[in-house]
Amino acid sequence: MKKIGIIGYGWLGSRIGERFSGNFEIFTTTTSPQKLQDIRSKGIHADLACFSEEKNEFPELWNNVPELDILIITVPFSERRSSKKILEKKLSDLFSFTGKFEKQVFFMSTTSVYPDEPGLFTEEMQPAENVFVENKVKEAFPQVNILRLGGLMGDSRLLKNFNISDLSGVVNHIHYKDIAEVILKMIEKNIKEELYNVVAPLHPSKQQVLAAQNNQEIEGIKQSDDKRIISSEKLISELEYTFIYPDPEHFHEDRNINLL
Repeated sequence: MKKIGIIGYGWLGSRIGERFSGNFEIFTTTTSPQKLQDIRSKGIHADLACFSEEKNEFPELWNNVPELDILIITVPFSERRSSKKILEKKLSDLFSFTGKFEKQVFFMSTTSVYPDEPGLFTEEMQPAENVFVENKVKEAFPQVNILRLGGLMGDSRLLKNFNISDLSGVVNHIHYKDIAEVILKMIEKNIKEELYNVVAPLHPSKQQVLAAQNNQEIEGIKQSDDKRIISSEKLISELEYTFIYPDPEHFHEDRNINLL
């Protein structure tokens, strides 16, 4: 059984771990001492590790790394919310924690690296080398797969539970189940050094998504003419991937998947 390390067992990391738990031995980290026992009770190896500007709590080197076959990094690194100085320190701490790792690596990035303006955005329009955090990660792990995630959705995390503006604007969202399946597909194919936008291929307006989630029928729904669309065509084509949730209007529906 392959061993996977998930650095960051928060909202996304825990859901990836739940999907993988029957097929891999999982090693993970959490920022919360209170969560350690709960995670361990599920048969997952867990250690305390916190990477933030407020505090750093982690062993100098994660002693599980040499055992791992795959490393998944879900710790957020927001260039919009943090200065480069803070990000450099946080990244340095992360690389010290992992040490040298030459096997398959996945880094969860974000589609916020693209301009906040109308247009159709593809991976080649914004190479990882032009994005500060992504470039630093590539320098540490040349083999890394960078996944630029759309707005994270699924379970109770639905658009209707957020304060929404500009209802005519289109969404660039992704269901967490598709994130896990994309990673599994890439593990199966032993893919390295790739950059993918991981976003549902359909882009309804916020008003359409809210109407579907609230079981409402609304006449005269309009989409803004100024659409900002993040394309997932490269992922679909190269991985031959079929989304479980291609349409954000149906993210609130429970769609089970067949385990490997």
